[in-house]
Amino acid sequence: MEEIVKYSNCFVCGDQNEQGLKARFFRDGDRAVAELTTKAAFEGYRGIFHGGVISAMLDEVMIKAVLARDIYAVTAEMTVRYHKPVGIGVDLRFSGEIVEKKGRMYLTTGEVVGPDGVKYASATGKYLEARPEMESRLRESVGED
Repeated sequence: MEEIVKYSNCFVCGDQNEQGLKARFFRDGDRAVAELTTKAAFEGYRGIFHGGVISAMLDEVMIKAVLARDIYAVTAEMTVRYHKPVGIGVDLRFSGEIVEKKGRMYLTTGEVVGPDGVKYASATGKYLEARPEMESRLRESVGED
């Protein structure tokens, strides 16, 4: 699997962000995928992984599905459905894919499952392809290390 481009200081995927998740995203066919083990540093309540971090990971895996096609975009809208609370020390697998393109808008889906196949959350997203000026800015940031 091929790793998908990243901005090194991104909270979710940046390998230089000391407070970040340092998640790595890979292209797996038409999907973007990532694995993450939940840590107490990102609790929402005692023993429960923060839903906002799950949401951030779902946003990232869905936009990475777009980036994997060398299309630079920004998040326009996202909806998350939480199915089950996630404990600490759980190995999670995130996946996202493009389901439709409408003009400059990419419609995506994403999900997070545990090692036992239990679905913890799912999402849909809309990602707007960047216009040339914004695309240049986005491309410059992923080239920084």
